[in-house]
Amino acid sequence: MIPIIDSKRQYATVGAEVEKEVVEVLRSGSYILGKNCKAFEEEIAKFLDVKNAVTLNSGTDALHLALRALDIGAGDEVITVAFTFVATTEAIGIVGAKPVFVDIDPDTFNIDVNEIESKITPRTKAILPVHLYGQPCNMDVIMDIAKRHDLFVIEDACQAIGAEYKGKKVGTFGDIGCFSFYPTKNLGTMGDGGLAVTNSEFLKNRMIALRNHGGAIRYYHDEIGVNSRLDEIQAAILRVKLNYIDEWNKKRREHAAYYNELFKDAKDIETPKELDNTYCVYHQYTVKVPNRDEVHKLLQENGIGAMIYYPVPLHLQKVHAHLGLKEGLLPNTEKNTKLVLSLPMFAEITEEEQRTVAKTLIECVEKAKSKVSA
Repeated sequence: MIPIIDSKRQYATVGAEVEKEVVEVLRSGSYILGKNCKAFEEEIAKFLDVKNAVTLNSGTDALHLALRALDIGAGDEVITVAFTFVATTEAIGIVGAKPVFVDIDPDTFNIDVNEIESKITPRTKAILPVHLYGQPCNMDVIMDIAKRHDLFVIEDACQAIGAEYKGKKVGTFGDIGCFSFYPTKNLGTMGDGGLAVTNSEFLKNRMIALRNHGGAIRYYHDEIGVNSRLDEIQAAILRVKLNYIDEWNKKRREHAAYYNELFKDAKDIETPKELDNTYCVYHQYTVKVPNRDEVHKLLQENGIGAMIYYPVPLHLQKVHAHLGLKEGLLPNTEKNTKLVLSLPMFAEITEEEQRTVAKTLIECVEKAKSKVSA
């Protein structure tokens, strides 16, 4: 079996360092908002080249509290995509706002910047682009639209830590950038974890209060907040792993290039496209194949841990049924959710494993095609 990701291999690299730091936390008696959280916020802000970083307990809360910090709520509209994990629109729903969906660019799976302005109404408060699979969005156009229409920009960079657009880290273009440290992410902890970053002192302080029950001073509460604090153990783990993220992302890019080479003559397999002036970090290596569901089934039967991210676009999910949106609204989104297939991708995957994945996928595509033709 070749898994989609193998966390045990990463642990073999950093486990000794992680265990040392975790034991120090356990012995310290300080487990919440201690020195490791503070140090990690400073270190990740430096890595991203942004003024302020606020640790949180998940990428979902980063999105939710970003919207709260910008006072986006009931009656407001947020422009985003339906080709993403539900947390993106879940956060919008939590604050009582309405997601307004834009179709994707089929080459990148990211928001089609040419369609954004047509969705702007007097109720629009923000654009929420998603850097899906580690591929940067076209931030020049997004920021220009936001500036001309006086809109906030919240970047969902939960899959894109370290990705760059024109040499600048994604998550640092908009008013607030949001990251996830779920264990399977390029920079993942060993539990849940998240981060919001901003160059605004006001927004930083607002999110610090919101993450801690709505108060900047202990036992003094100015508004309804939440409990969204990253614990010291997870912060200590992230501090260790942050030292490796550039190396891990570089290896992912090398693996992606090798996959591209292995598939160069496979006419039925469309490999990812990386745009000029971008540095994709390949959280997923996602191809497009015909007869996707049958191919996926055959891969599973042959021990290849491929995954489908995501099989049903959000505008057609039950959670958003109240919006009354119908099939046909987002043609590129709907078409691509039936084609995409993510292959095993992690820093420690071997070339031999990649060759096995590629050979098996090519065979499964041909087999699925024969089944359909029969």
